[in-house]
Amino acid sequence: MISNVPEMKHILPLILLIIPMLLISCKTSETPADAYQEPAVEVPDEPAVTVPEETYPTDYKITDPVVNADSILTNMTLDEKIGQLFVVPAYGTFSNDRERTIQRLERLIRDYHIGGLIFFRGDVYGQAVLNNRLQRISNLPLWITQDMEFGAAMRVSGTTRFTPAMGIAATGNPENAYLKGLITAREAHALGVHQVFAPVLDVNNNPQNPVINVRSYSADPQMVSEYALQFMEGIESVGVMATGKHFPGHGDTDTDSHLALPTINHTYDQLEQVELIPFRNAVDGGLRSVMSAHIAFPNISENIGLPGTLDASILNRILVDSLGFDGLVVTDGLEMRGITDHYSPGEAVILALLAGVDMMLISPDEMTAINELKRAVEIGRITEERIDQSVRKILNLKIEHRIFENRFSDVESLSKLINTPDYQATANRIARESITVLKNDRHILPIREADYQNIVVVAVSDTDGHSSESVLQQEMRRYHSGVRFHALNNRTTVPEINQLIRDSQRADLLVIGSFITVRSHQPMQIPQRLRGVLNDLMAMNQPKILTAFGNPYVIGDLPDTDVHILAWASTADQVRQTVPSLFGASAVRGTFPGEIPGLYAIGDGLEIEQSIVRFDIPEAAGMVTDSLLHIDMVMQNAINDSVFPGGVVGVMKNGSLVWQQGYGYHDYTKTRRVQATDVFDLASVTKIMSTTTAIMKLADEGLISIDDPVAKYIDEFDTADKREITIRHFLLHTSGLPAFQIYVDVFRSRAEILNAIRNEPLLNKPGERYVYSDLGFILLGEIVESVSGKRVDQFMRDEFYEPMGLHSTWFNPEQAGPRVSNRILPTEIDTVYNRGTVHRRVHDERAYFMDGIAGHAGLFSSLQDISKYAYMLLNKGTYGGKQYLSPQTIEYFTGQRSTINHRGLGFDRKSEGFSSAGTLTGDQTFGHLGFTGTSLWVDPDDDIAIILLTNRTYPNRSYGADIRFIRAAISDAVMNSIAK
Repeated sequence: MISNVPEMKHILPLILLIIPMLLISCKTSETPADAYQEPAVEVPDEPAVTVPEETYPTDYKITDPVVNADSILTNMTLDEKIGQLFVVPAYGTFSNDRERTIQRLERLIRDYHIGGLIFFRGDVYGQAVLNNRLQRISNLPLWITQDMEFGAAMRVSGTTRFTPAMGIAATGNPENAYLKGLITAREAHALGVHQVFAPVLDVNNNPQNPVINVRSYSADPQMVSEYALQFMEGIESVGVMATGKHFPGHGDTDTDSHLALPTINHTYDQLEQVELIPFRNAVDGGLRSVMSAHIAFPNISENIGLPGTLDASILNRILVDSLGFDGLVVTDGLEMRGITDHYSPGEAVILALLAGVDMMLISPDEMTAINELKRAVEIGRITEERIDQSVRKILNLKIEHRIFENRFSDVESLSKLINTPDYQATANRIARESITVLKNDRHILPIREADYQNIVVVAVSDTDGHSSESVLQQEMRRYHSGVRFHALNNRTTVPEINQLIRDSQRADLLVIGSFITVRSHQPMQIPQRLRGVLNDLMAMNQPKILTAFGNPYVIGDLPDTDVHILAWASTADQVRQTVPSLFGASAVRGTFPGEIPGLYAIGDGLEIEQSIVRFDIPEAAGMVTDSLLHIDMVMQNAINDSVFPGGVVGVMKNGSLVWQQGYGYHDYTKTRRVQATDVFDLASVTKIMSTTTAIMKLADEGLISIDDPVAKYIDEFDTADKREITIRHFLLHTSGLPAFQIYVDVFRSRAEILNAIRNEPLLNKPGERYVYSDLGFILLGEIVESVSGKRVDQFMRDEFYEPMGLHSTWFNPEQAGPRVSNRILPTEIDTVYNRGTVHRRVHDERAYFMDGIAGHAGLFSSLQDISKYAYMLLNKGTYGGKQYLSPQTIEYFTGQRSTINHRGLGFDRKSEGFSSAGTLTGDQTFGHLGFTGTSLWVDPDDDIAIILLTNRTYPNRSYGADIRFIRAAISDAVMNSIAK
């Protein structure tokens, strides 16, 4: 080691001291000040990483750039130089100090002077801690590398996983490749990684390729160039080095070089026209590292049968001479059988060096290879100068990346830098945008529950079962209530197959999720054992959807399914982002960057617009989770103050339900926690979600006019004082009717109460005063029945709730069965009208004695159902591809339509001064409140809906007097959470 060289032992510290003093007036950084400046993107900045001074070894702490590679190289022994060429594998998981693999790594570093590591599977803290530990014992800092084609999560659990390269290209947006590179590099940098082995520059022009597949951006070399360059720029912008691979191209093979040595018989002209284009463009764009391919090119090479990694004809004549590359050349893994079947560990390294390689990756036997390489120098087969050439490159990279100054990961900062909500939201968005629909016969997509009430989902895997199968099942059930799930894999039994067939025969739709992995030496991607069952399914008449989670070319095995969807990866995150597209919860615009001969070409893809609510995270809609957490404290404080026993809060923004949380308990016994899916008595929110909406529908269809006199429908209003009252007056609460009358102290039937309301005297002339009145809305419900021939509950069920999939929205919810009624919170212990605990029955007394169905109250619903209703209003009356209300009608009813109050037609609007809609919602905000502690506010300017559901009237209505302040506080917390 350098510290043991006698003549340098005392001289080197002196050099380090004197030279900076001599050159202090012209001292500059070897790396430009702006080299690592990051462009403005929608992801948080990465804080500086600091490590305590005492953690550095003292031998090689470079503090001034005038100490360069040559000053180090001159004083290195041959053993130290040879060691620098080798990058050995490590696993970033916890290991005991005495574990054999750890001790072997430490020996390689201490005794064989290994230059770097390539980390394989691990976790965030495991890798960072091991990296720091091994860096600490290394005399020269270690160069840390890692495969991160799919983001850091390709190797490190807990980091951000991205869609594979072909899925990135399917988005049609090269900026997504840049963002993927940027976020990947930020996480790599935080983990102490200096070089990422990506992007893949191979052109996947062979659909039978068993190893590249979706790792390639495209079958089009120009598309590969465009997206790879963007990814590379993202990587390099953080100061991490990108690596283009696998030179001169691994795309047109049908052999996996991990298992054997592939041969490509292309001429040089053929390579120039396809394979070399991305590499040439990347080199011209500043690519600094290239990984070689273990592939033989007999029509190009002067060394027939020699793998490209070991072939100077490939690396020197083409890469260096023709493409002008002068950066770092890295081998692909030397443990792959394309090498080990033909060459000893040492011979492979010697030939690679002679061919022009600088860094030896994953030798199957580093100690033997190092010994054989040293022997080759000693006998003159390879010169020390050749070794110096590569070591100099490696040392320069270590200096350039300033790892002599800081070689450690800041473990304490990792929780702030890795997989942030913004990073995950970006990865999720890219995954959604990658989804590609190639075929949609019968217009099956988007799936509508009204059309396909019973779905059988089959997860097909060629293993003993895929880890994402359960995610597919869970996500499908989030969007559809009638899903039966089956797994078809190597462990599926005959009875299970028989049950699958029986269920499929009764189904309205079959959804096949393919989790088939890319497999070598198998022309049929689906194993024969499974094909028999799939053929039985294909013979059925039911419509079928095939979604390829991973290998897109599996579609060629099932070409006759009605729908073909490419989802690019079988990870849990990709499945979560794919399923919404099946139901119209996310837009589909992906296009195929590859080719499936006889079926699909580059650029194929259908477009489908979003048409229903998507379940997502706040950052997906431009909101900040940290800020939304303030809602938790508002709700908890209200529960502590007995404003209500429990409640739920929902936030829908930009078409996504990004917050749905339950708080507290069903009652003050605190034995049953509130769930986000619980059902609440909406009280007067019924007025908009039922009665007003029904009037809007009838007006849209020309069956009524809001300026129709009420007397047209209710005979008792054909009197001198009431004849001028119109439907508009009822909607604006300006009819002259009182706010309410008790009635139920005398009348206990629907007919009696309705008769009393019809004959109720007016307080003033119509249009003179605003008096918020339940009575007018009760009569509006009767007008709906008079015009439609159905009670308002049945009308809304037929026209809105059922077709929109509002399965938890009911009058008299007990008739919906225990699936709904068991989720309802109680609203009061009634000692006045002897109703006891009011639970699963409407709280409002008048609605209670009107059979639970009235125009002013009686509706029960859930947070998710209300979000669908709000989405319909914000989406110009459309939900699930169906037009329920016209945009003009929605705009008219929700706008201010009175000269004497701020209200819309049926809808309340944000008032001046104090408003339960808060201070931050816009002036056009509309919605309604409910006496039981419910509210819905919709701000169309910010495309947001804020939902609060509580049972603040429990155990009696004297509770919950401060509910208006809670509503306002929640609204402000939500609006404050919109990212500025």
